[in-house]
This record gives sequence, structure tokens and C-alpha cells, in this order.
Amino acid sequence: MKKIVLLGDSIRLIGYGKAVPGMMGEGYEVFQPTDNCRYAKYTLRCIFREWADMIADSDVIHWNNGLWDAINYGDGWFTDAEEYVKNILRIAENLKKHAKTVIFATTTPVAHDDARNAVIKEYNALVVSELQKRDIVINDLHSLVDSDREKYICEDGVHLSEAGIKECGEQVAKIIKEYV
Repeated sequence: MKKIVLLGDSIRLIGYGKAVPGMMGEGYEVFQPTDNCRYAKYTLRCIFREWADMIADSDVIHWNNGLWDAINYGDGWFTDAEEYVKNILRIAENLKKHAKTVIFATTTPVAHDDARNAVIKEYNALVVSELQKRDIVINDLHSLVDSDREKYICEDGVHLSEAGIKECGEQVAKIIKEYV
């Protein structure tokens, strides 16, 4: 039995995380937190505490963070670029201690906020090259969702539609199977 762990914000929790376990088929046991992994620093904290047992001895950990980090409440971005990169790299290094393969899913775009989408693209660009240097596999969910935001993002402008859940779920399941 292959142990798969899914970590991530609401794109995982109410998105592809609902679809992936059924798409994996026999021979895979899929674990994921019942809560939202929120912003990167929250995920970092939880991998040392609440989720430590769940992630131990995994074959693959597939994870995403970024939507919460790239939000502006009117006084600046929730997490600045330098802190975001630092937190993502710390998560990556720690997840590598628990899994044979770690996969990072790029942050998906939002429907209509061009300023936020620019920050999401910037943050993705900053972390992807650094993660690849550390042998982290990249799952480009951003490009998938960005290819048809109207189809893949639901009415709230942030979360995945049913079509987005299906397509992202298929892409997540496919990349996981490539590495087990």
C-alpha cells in the first residue's frame, strides 16, 4: 500500500482533495488534514505538530500553499515575497524528511483580481526555481486553471468549480502515480 499525503489550502480541501482519493484506485492510502492548511507559515507549524504522524513515512506528499499568502487586506500583502519563499523552502526541506517524493502544486489564479494574480505569478516564479533545485517536483496547477478561469473557477472567484475539481484532481492523481 502506497501512502499519499495531500496538504494544501482550500484548493485542496474543498477542491482536488475531494476527488483525488477516488481517482487513485487500489493500492493507495490517501491522508489529508480535515482542516484548511491556510497560509505557508500555518502549514509549516502544523507539519511539526498536528500532522507529524500523518505525514511520517509517506511515499508522496503533494502540497500547495499561496492563496492566503497572496491576499491584500488593504494594507499590503498578507505574506511578503521574501517571507513566502523562506516559508515554502522550510516546508519543502521538512517534508523531504518524511516522503520519498515531495510535489509542490503552484498557486492557482483567482478569477478577476489582476493585482492578486500578478502577485500569485510572482510568488510561483520565485519558489518554483528554488524548489526544483531541491528536487521538489512541480505540479503546475496554475497554468491548468489559468487556461480557462471561467470554466475552472467557481462563482466566488477563488475556489475551483466542479470542472476545476475534476481537472485538477486528474492532474494531481496522474503526477502522484508517476512518482510511486
